Amino acid sequence: MGNQPLIVLSEDSQRTSGKDAQSMNVQAGKAVAESVRTTLGPKGMDKMLVDSSGNVIVTNDGVTLLSEMEIDHPAADMIVEVAETQEDEVGDGTTSAVVVSGELLSQAEDLLEQDIHATTLAQGYRQAAEEATNALEEIAIEVDEDDDEILHQIAATAMTGKGAESARDLLSELVVDAVQAVADEDSIDTDNIKVEKVVGGSIENSELVEGVIVDKERVSDNMPYFAEDANVAIIDGDLEIKETEIDAEVNVTDPEQLEQFLEQEEAQLREMAEAVADAGADVVFVDGGIDDMAQHYLAQEGIIAVRRVKSSDQSQLARATGATPVSSVDDLTEDDLGFAGSVAQKDIAGDQRIFVEDVDDAKAVTLILRGGTEHVIDEVDRAIEDSLGVVRTTLQDGKVLAGGGAPEVELSLALRDYADSVGGREQLAVEAFADALEVIPRTLAENAGLDPIDSLVELRADHDGGNEAAGLDAFTGDTIDMAEEGVYEPLRVKTQAIESATEAAVMLLRIDDVIAAGDLAVADDDEGEDMPPGGGGMGGMGGMGGGMGGMM
Repeated sequence: MGNQPLIVLSEDSQRTSGKDAQSMNVQAGKAVAESVRTTLGPKGMDKMLVDSSGNVIVTNDGVTLLSEMEIDHPAADMIVEVAETQEDEVGDGTTSAVVVSGELLSQAEDLLEQDIHATTLAQGYRQAAEEATNALEEIAIEVDEDDDEILHQIAATAMTGKGAESARDLLSELVVDAVQAVADEDSIDTDNIKVEKVVGGSIENSELVEGVIVDKERVSDNMPYFAEDANVAIIDGDLEIKETEIDAEVNVTDPEQLEQFLEQEEAQLREMAEAVADAGADVVFVDGGIDDMAQHYLAQEGIIAVRRVKSSDQSQLARATGATPVSSVDDLTEDDLGFAGSVAQKDIAGDQRIFVEDVDDAKAVTLILRGGTEHVIDEVDRAIEDSLGVVRTTLQDGKVLAGGGAPEVELSLALRDYADSVGGREQLAVEAFADALEVIPRTLAENAGLDPIDSLVELRADHDGGNEAAGLDAFTGDTIDMAEEGVYEPLRVKTQAIESATEAAVMLLRIDDVIAAGDLAVADDDEGEDMPPGGGGMGGMGGMGGGMGGMM
């Protein structure tokens, strides 16, 4: 009796332990990295994603690919989180972060087969990541916030290899101007840069509007198309008769009573329009609806009215014009009004939009992106988003690195020197980390159709000779000085990629038991009695069920 095995898991549960669990997780992480690896660099290829509804996305943006691929494996999902973190923190370098993470796992796999313990690997990787971060700080180049040339080069580098590359000189200039326009003394919020996508024309027709474009029309054709030196009001409510909060019934016994009732409603709507006019507003943006009668009275006053304006547009209008949103027209005063030199309804590619321009200090701007097809313009939008992120990061940190694989080769050499000072088996992990970083220049060479071994040998020789900025020119195959070529990336792109990739790899390597628990109930945070028996450790793994089999 005492020798019988004790079964604590349900029959539906699947358990993978020891080296099998580590191998499974490593393979999942490598598969994710391999799926985006060919998109890296100026000669990276695009991927086409087609969903069950037939919608198509063509892109080489790492985080877009991974988020749209519906990855189901829990270990693989941790690598996807690396890309998402990179996107949130910096806006660029998502593919690099995932590729490095996959290569760290690949290098660890070889060491695990040599009976190096996962804890030893984790410690060595952490030491290497810390040393790498310090080494990057030492080779970083200081950038002044007024150095427009480097800022343009950083923006252009982020667009390289994406759909926007054909017009990157124009777009990088627009991006830098946009970020500088919305920059405050203590912060830069790129949410204040509205990107308006317009299908039609070419990418070169894209422009920056110092103000806000609202994708709406004026509510009545009787209103003016244009207002010069306009006072702008923003109402976070309706210009309509409010309905009673309870069900009410009005009994009308006489036609005169009905007429009085309608006249009273009309008088209320007239008062609303007059309140807007008395405050001195020439243009009013309303969050909710505008009654037809109110539209009539506003038109009589010569006021441009726009209804159902999104809250995000209202925030940008307030920031651009200086207007203060009010909850009711009764609260509107002259002090609440903002100013715009021009408010006009204009046609773009057959669609009518309201342009609010010529503001005193454009703290909210709009980028109009043009493109021949919807797929083209979507990819340009993704490139612009990356570019906005790197320019913002550079202005915040003031430090950049040469690109083209130069930082990774420099770090690889530095870590090999550092490994000599690390005792024990952790030294092997540090050397493996150094090898893993070289996956970036190696992949750049492979994607450009070059010999990766020859390219790496040349890069190492140049860095050994003291050229910290030596990188790979994917177009010629030559090793060139990336700083002289104007290929830059923010320091934070690399430090964040290394930190996130290391943390994800270490977390996966330390897992030696995977339980696919099916329908185990997960405990409610506040009610311990909802936990299954013995659920302290296994209940939380219930979410793994169902997805362990395949990754994509």
